[in-house]
Amino acid sequence: MNDSTTNFDMGKDFRRFALIAGIVLILLGVAAVALPQIASLITAAFAGWLILLAGFVVTYLTWQGFGGAGALRWLKPFVLIATGLLILVNPMAGAAALGLMLAIYFMFDGFANAGMAFEMRPMRGWGWMLFNALLSFVLSLFILAGWPGTSFWIVGVYVGISLFFDGLALLAIRRFV
Repeated sequence: MNDSTTNFDMGKDFRRFALIAGIVLILLGVAAVALPQIASLITAAFAGWLILLAGFVVTYLTWQGFGGAGALRWLKPFVLIATGLLILVNPMAGAAALGLMLAIYFMFDGFANAGMAFEMRPMRGWGWMLFNALLSFVLSLFILAGWPGTSFWIVGVYVGISLFFDGLALLAIRRFV
């Protein structure tokens, strides 16, 4: 198989994946914007379960690696389990914490998308990725301006907007690959 066939197949596979992923991301984004409180609670619960699971994994590794000796070795598993449980017990506080983390995420997402856009330039469609980067920066600033009061709904809305535009960007650039 020569390089041109491999590149053609990879481009075809990317276009098919980008179409499916783009549509799914757009639909998830619309659902999250339409039901922001539910999306915020789902996002907080998901994060809580992930942190709790990580706590159990670290507890097991701590037990296996250190045999239960030494109180400081148990600090990380305790913090992970306690944080996960706190988010699950009080998802509103979890949503507020996620609001702040989401602002940080959007800031980094903006930098990553800008980097990808400039890597893609001068390829047609690179401006869509740059637009996606600028949108992520703006979302980050809006979250920080209203935090923590708006976190209960803003997490769901912004996750939805981000998913929607990630899907839109995939649909836009798939035509050029």
